[in-house]
Amino acid sequence: MRIGLIGAGAVADLHAHAAESLPHVRLTAVCDLAEEAARRVAAPVGAATFTDYRHLIGSGLVDAVIVNTPHALHRQMVVDAAELGLHVLVEKPMATTLTDCDTMRAACEASGVTMVVGHIQHFLPEKVAAEAVLRQGEYGAPVMVHDYRSTDYRPGTRSAWFFSTEIAGGGALMNIGTHCLDRSVWLGGATAVSVTAATAQRFGVAVETDGVIQLELANDVSASISVVSDTPRRIDELMVVCERGVITIDPRRGTFVRQDGHTRVILEPSSSDIPNAFRAQLADFVAAVAGEPPRVSLRHGRHVVELVLAAYESAALGKSVTVGALPSSASLA
Repeated sequence: MRIGLIGAGAVADLHAHAAESLPHVRLTAVCDLAEEAARRVAAPVGAATFTDYRHLIGSGLVDAVIVNTPHALHRQMVVDAAELGLHVLVEKPMATTLTDCDTMRAACEASGVTMVVGHIQHFLPEKVAAEAVLRQGEYGAPVMVHDYRSTDYRPGTRSAWFFSTEIAGGGALMNIGTHCLDRSVWLGGATAVSVTAATAQRFGVAVETDGVIQLELANDVSASISVVSDTPRRIDELMVVCERGVITIDPRRGTFVRQDGHTRVILEPSSSDIPNAFRAQLADFVAAVAGEPPRVSLRHGRHVVELVLAAYESAALGKSVTVGALPSSASLA
């Protein structure tokens, strides 16, 4: 499979290395508005470079594309790629509105191509290890989930587009919070039925910099999420409280289970965890193109967008929002 990468920022190197590490997969083209950025990613593998994604998808050099661009740009790029018969792996969040999610899916279905949403959490070893523990059932069913993630939304800490509601679709919750919503619902074991949220806007930027979200899942599990900017130390901890034990998941420390005063190490972290996750994600995409069900369904990817939009709605109204009550055209903009 010949892969084209649209967007050479952020995790582009991880996507590129994943493509080169898989058999029968090659990175053959890279596009970025900044030509030097595209060349930096493309040069090690001799891929062609473009500054207009439309030229890349029309070049005849690729069979599939990875869309690694600002969130609000996903819809048009996915639709254009699908119309040319190209399969698509689109970075999370799937889009910034539910209408865009539905348009993207319809375009891919109409063209008979595969689309997968890149929710990397489902491939990170520490999260996969926790899922395996839950599936085994030794510690009972989940009853609560707590997710605490730090970030940094001070001016100058990230690309300017992250601070644009129109382009990013939101701030810390749309970017980092969607990771938390994804993994809380996934490991919590059910879709969410209600959302309560509050946000804070600091540092003089145009988007929210911090937020808290409370989810009620369809299986009566409660999930609480905190995303906080500029914390004294970096935090990325997910805790799943089960009937007979507690699972803690931290990419820097590993995955542990605590039961009756005893702690068991499930997985210790490795420096290769993140590259291996991107490799596994791309392998999953290649398998999906071949007809296998992807690890992350389009329904799940859409649900994550639904939840973050419901969180913004809840924060604006100051009350809980029932999931499914938002119109498909809802967005923060």
